[in-house]
Amino acid sequence: MNNNISSIVNALSIAGFDTSAGAGTLADVKTMSSLGVYACAVLTAVTAQNTNGVYGIEYMPKGFIAKQIDTIFNDIKIKAVKIGMLGKSDIVIEVGESLLKWKPSHIILDTVMISKHGNYLLEHESTETLIEYLIPMATIITPNLPEAASIIKERPAENITEMRQTVKKLHNKMTIKSSDTNKWVILKGGHLPGNEMVDIIFDGINMTEIFGNKIITNNTHGTGCTLSAALTALLAKGESVLNASIHAKEFLTKSIEESNRLNIGNGYGPLHHFYKYY
Repeated sequence: MNNNISSIVNALSIAGFDTSAGAGTLADVKTMSSLGVYACAVLTAVTAQNTNGVYGIEYMPKGFIAKQIDTIFNDIKIKAVKIGMLGKSDIVIEVGESLLKWKPSHIILDTVMISKHGNYLLEHESTETLIEYLIPMATIITPNLPEAASIIKERPAENITEMRQTVKKLHNKMTIKSSDTNKWVILKGGHLPGNEMVDIIFDGINMTEIFGNKIITNNTHGTGCTLSAALTALLAKGESVLNASIHAKEFLTKSIEESNRLNIGNGYGPLHHFYKYY
């Protein structure tokens, strides 16, 4: 009989199900597992999806997402929660009300709005619900430049100077209804023109910029999910937000660099989350 008690920590992904396993809960579970965290998942929707596009979306029935969340928290000690695709205003509210009830230490909100193929994964009228209701609840938000523009209702930033202005406006959205000072924005700069990119991390006072070079590959399906899931896993393991952000970016970069070894599908392929193992 093995009497050793596992020291593994638990995290939760609340997101959609991607049948091709490149994004959504399956990408989250693979990311968290690769980083040594036990991953639970709550489904908000099921998509019919492959590397070429999203061909259908069915949402969970009203009340069932909350039931999934309650069932997990009633039994398992969750250290951090990542939120991905929500799709509709009633789901945004349902998830928010459930998390208010359970008060997890970390809520990482990946503001999923549009898929890699250009499909809308958040209804236009639901963006305001996300801004007003869920963004102030989050510990960290991780928008890309088009998503950030939608949140602050401006055109997307086109250079680092504009990104610095954007990240401050995003942080204001997080704190306008909350007295909690532990709020962070990670603004992803992958849509900047040119080969160099930068992510900006901002806590309301300090701004950190992480530079890197774009990797030329079609295997970029699920990059946003992977980064936010890696952040969630590393925070669950006790890393600081800044260190988790740096290490999550390193994991994402390596997963993209190794992705060509998988050769999955004919469109935007997935990342190689388990590059350390095979």
